[in-house]
Amino acid sequence: MSTIDLIVLGMLKQESRGAYDIQKLVEYRNISKWVKISTPSIYKKTLQLEKKGLIKATTSREGKMPPKTVYSLTEAGEKEFENLMFSIASNPIRIFLDFNAVIVNLDSLSPTNQKHCIEAISTNVAALKAYLEENLKEKSKLHEIPETGIAVLQQQLILIEAIEKWLATLSIKKFGNEM
Repeated sequence: MSTIDLIVLGMLKQESRGAYDIQKLVEYRNISKWVKISTPSIYKKTLQLEKKGLIKATTSREGKMPPKTVYSLTEAGEKEFENLMFSIASNPIRIFLDFNAVIVNLDSLSPTNQKHCIEAISTNVAALKAYLEENLKEKSKLHEIPETGIAVLQQQLILIEAIEKWLATLSIKKFGNEM
């Protein structure tokens, strides 16, 4: 089982939802910014979890609308949700940053291209920081956003600020100036 399983089961623990509703909630909560999760993976995951008996599907139709499938947790799904919570919480913390693959290979590029790569990463870090600051400002005003959701946004902002400082230090070491 994986993180995406925990996310889907957790959302269904809160209330029954369709795969589309789960996907929209993932977008709204910006979960894909900190966990690798895509729209197709949500649909695929609901089918897998149903096949395993962890969730059950109920299909209904309202008027001329197409049929809608809504998923809810089974008793086995409730148990698996708790198992995943404790299992993942007990694992060592891993922070995967895709751009580190670029950083470890910088010395294989010319100094000019190294600088371009670091500048590109710095630009993306600045964009993510601006996005997180705006999102945090906007979501902090909404009462329906749980405190834990705000805490995750704050965590992400702290991490991106640390990465921003680290990139500035890297630039000084490699090129003698801050970017």
